[in-house]
Order: sequence, then C-alpha cells, then structure tokens
Amino acid sequence: MLSDGSAADAHLMREPESPRDSLEDSSDSFSTEEEWQPTAPSAFIWLLSCAAGISGILFGYDTGVISSTLVSIGSTDLSHPLSTLDKSLITSSTSLFALIASPLAGVLADRRGRRFVILAADVLFIVGALWQAFTGSVMGMIFGRSIIGLAVGAASLVVPLYISELSPSEFRGMLVTLSILFVTGGQVIAYVFGYALAQRIHGWRWMVGLGAAPAVFQFCLLLLLPETPRWLVKASREFEARNVLRKVYASETNTTAERILTNIKREISEEEATSKLINPTIPGNDLWPWLTQLQHRLTELLYVGGNRRALTLGCMLQGLQQLCGFNSIMYFSATIFSLLGFTSPILTSLSVAVTNFICTLIALLIIDRVGRRAILLRSIPVMIAGLVLCSISYHFLGFPTKEMNVLEQVQSASYSPWATFIVVSILVFVCGYAIGLGNIAWQQSELFPLSVRSLGSGFATATNWGSNFVVGLTFLPLMEYLTPVWTFSLYALVCLVGWFCVWRIYPETKGLGLEDMRGLLKDGWGVKESLNRATTPHLRARRG
Repeated sequence: MLSDGSAADAHLMREPESPRDSLEDSSDSFSTEEEWQPTAPSAFIWLLSCAAGISGILFGYDTGVISSTLVSIGSTDLSHPLSTLDKSLITSSTSLFALIASPLAGVLADRRGRRFVILAADVLFIVGALWQAFTGSVMGMIFGRSIIGLAVGAASLVVPLYISELSPSEFRGMLVTLSILFVTGGQVIAYVFGYALAQRIHGWRWMVGLGAAPAVFQFCLLLLLPETPRWLVKASREFEARNVLRKVYASETNTTAERILTNIKREISEEEATSKLINPTIPGNDLWPWLTQLQHRLTELLYVGGNRRALTLGCMLQGLQQLCGFNSIMYFSATIFSLLGFTSPILTSLSVAVTNFICTLIALLIIDRVGRRAILLRSIPVMIAGLVLCSISYHFLGFPTKEMNVLEQVQSASYSPWATFIVVSILVFVCGYAIGLGNIAWQQSELFPLSVRSLGSGFATATNWGSNFVVGLTFLPLMEYLTPVWTFSLYALVCLVGWFCVWRIYPETKGLGLEDMRGLLKDGWGVKESLNRATTPHLRARRG
C-alpha cells in the first residue's frame, strides 16, 4: 500500500522503540559482515578498483567523443555530409549493440569469470577504435561504433559487478562509484581531445582512434589481477578465494576472510537448495548442459519473489537513468550548442563533462554516508528543475529547425542571453544526475544473490542500453518535430514518475553485505525494514 514509503521515510525522524524489531530470523537477518571493521579500503582493493575502472574511462571516452566527432567530420570524409539520420544511426548503433552484449556478457561472466569478460571487452574496444579511425564510409563508421557497443555493453555490466564482489560492504558504494567517476573522467578527456583536434585535418580520426590506448594498458594490467572471491567459491576454487579475501581486508591474521568465506558458502548452499525446489520440472539438455543451467537460473530469477523484486529495482533505475535524457545531451551537446550560436560548441560541451565529473566526485564521498535512497529522493527533483528551466528557456529563445555546420553557425547565428540560460539549466540537470541517478543505478549488483547476480545485472544493464538506444535514435527527431520545449518537458515528466517509484519501492542498501540482500527483499520491497535498520543505534555501532 502507498503508505509504506511515507511511513518508512517518516520513521527516520525518530528512534525505533525496539532496536531489533526490524530484524528477521538468524538465517535472513541483516548480519554484520565482521566484528573487525576496516577504516579504509586496502591498497589492494584500490588497485583492483582502479584497474577495473579503466573500462570506465573507455566507456566515458567513447560516449563523449562522439559528440565532438559528429561536428568535426568533414563533408567528404565519409563520402557525403552527415544527415540527421546518419548522426542518429552512428550514435544509436553503440547503444543497440550494448543492449545485445549485456545479457550475453552476464552468462559469460558466470561461465568464464568476471575478469575474462573485461579482457574480452578490451579486445573489442581496440578493434572498434581502430576501425572507426580508418573507415571511409558512414556504414563503416556505424560498424565500428557497433563493435564499441559490444565492448561497452560487456564492460558496463561486469566492471561494477567485479568491484562490488570484491569490495568490503562499508566501502562498496564508494568503490563502485569510483568506476563511474572514471566514466565521467573519460568524458572530460574526450572533450579536451575533441577541442584540441577539431580544427586539424582528419582530427576526428585521431579522436576515435586514441580510444584504443587505455584498452591496451588495462588488458596488460588485468592479466596480473585476480578473479572475484565469490566467483572462485562457486567454481570450487576456495583456496584462491581465501587468499583474495585476505588481501582485500589487508590482514592474514584476523578472522574476517574466514567469516565472509563462510557467508558466501552458506549463501551458495541455500541458493542450490532453492534451485532444486523450483527447477525439477525443467528438462535437462545433455548436449548443452550450460543451456540447462541457464534455464535454471532464469527460472530462479523470475519465479523467486526476492530475485524478481531485485530485477524490478535494477531495471527501474537503469531505465530511468537513460529515459531522463542525460545521454542525449552528452551525445549531441556539441550539436545543440552549435545551433544555439556558441562559437566553440565543443568547449562549451566540456563544461557539461567537467560538471558531471565534479558532481560524481561528490557522490563518491557521500554515497556510503547518506545512502542510495536518500540521495535519489533529493537529487531527482534537482534534475526536474533543470529540465523545466531548460524547456522554459527554449520557449523564449526559439530553436533553428534546419541543422547547420559549425562554420555556417559561426557566420550566421545570432547570440541570445537565453542560450546561456539553457547552458546553466543543463548544468543544473547534470548536477542532480551525477550526484544521484548517474551512479546509483550502477549499484545494481548488490541487489541480486550470487546465483543470479550476473544474469540479473545483465538484464538490468540491457534495460539501460535499450533505453539508451531509444533516446539516442529519437532525440534529434524529437527536437525537430516535437520542439525542444516539449522534448525536455517529456524528460522532466519521466523524472517525476521515476521519483515516485523510488519513494515507493526502493530500499536503503548502504552498509549491507552482499549476502544480506536476499533477506531484505525476501518477503517485500524492504523499504520500511531498511530504514528502520538505518536508524537503529545497535546496528550502526556494530557496522562502524
């Protein structure tokens, strides 16, 4: 009933009468992950997170560089000037193939490991970047962007999963957000290179080709780093898992590693028992046993209530993250600013990327203190305000209906103060997005139990890229036919609906161990229980 969300939020204003009232029985309670709590992530976990986060730089760079590329490609570089349809296809092809790659990467991550998928994505990043740099046709550019899409889809799924499974629960939000900070850093780098190379002959080829360099570096670095302990235990490699956990917690004498190892093994045993109960009706496949295993996991994901609720939450946030319109601004910001009359649209776009980076850094510092739910409920209204102000500004400004290249725009555009106000409105929107929705949606791995974590994260990530594909393909046509006023108003409406959904069903997950989430979502959305826990002094003290 609707009162659940409001009652839960109101509960934050007072202490509960009984600190233990919100806890389940011992098997499903919010257990403390260890008696000894680390005060900071170990050097080893920082190294792992930064190494995996290089995929974020690649992801962000390829997202940001297309904005500069679209306004820098010469009229004969790809055999003919780019039309609105060409730009939309070049942009949206990345999202489409990321959509295809995400669920497949989830299956592959379960079979071959999380690290293997990141390494495979690096190979695709290298091939896609070099293909774009040397292509001479629009179709060749679309093909290169499609290869990049496969890489981005795999990396965007597995990197948060890899970091989440390695991180201590106290720092999991911060370390996953670190990978998103790398994404925003990659976008800043893309705009800097775009500005530096835009005036050079064939400079756009260098823009896209340079994306191969970080992938080569990460590939070499990851060969020296381990698999996640949770995957290792599931693959019956317990000795390796124990060694990784001891390095993560920076001590080989305390009982932390053994305690977490026991929790992982217990969770796997419980999940196997559940799987046997719900899967006996599915016939086996002797020829492809992995297909039978996939059928079992899909059944468990969709028919176990807690798993289904986790999937709903993950898909909800990932869909909202894209349908709010943020990436359409990142993809087409240079195009928008050139039409608004700015003489250096790529440099103006850099302000968007820098704002995104700074606000993501703020999110990294506060996410494990304030909490995911609380941040979303406060940041989404900021996004709505920015979109509404942008729509109002477009109403007073008007907008060209015919696209012009940068040279024509510089020669003929008449500058208006409302154009500056549009930039400010976009920056307000980006601030709200980067502090909240931009990084919290990628905390999706913490929602799922181990047995369906890769598969569930794959579907959630596919929702992200499916929505991204729709937005990337429709943004310019919407701006042309629906007008900017109603386009940004539509995005604001999506954000409003998203805020209500977060308030209603999204629980607070800060500080919870990965093995605790199963109990939280077992019998409901867990909103009230999670907020009760957040205000219980007993649990706060024990969690540090």
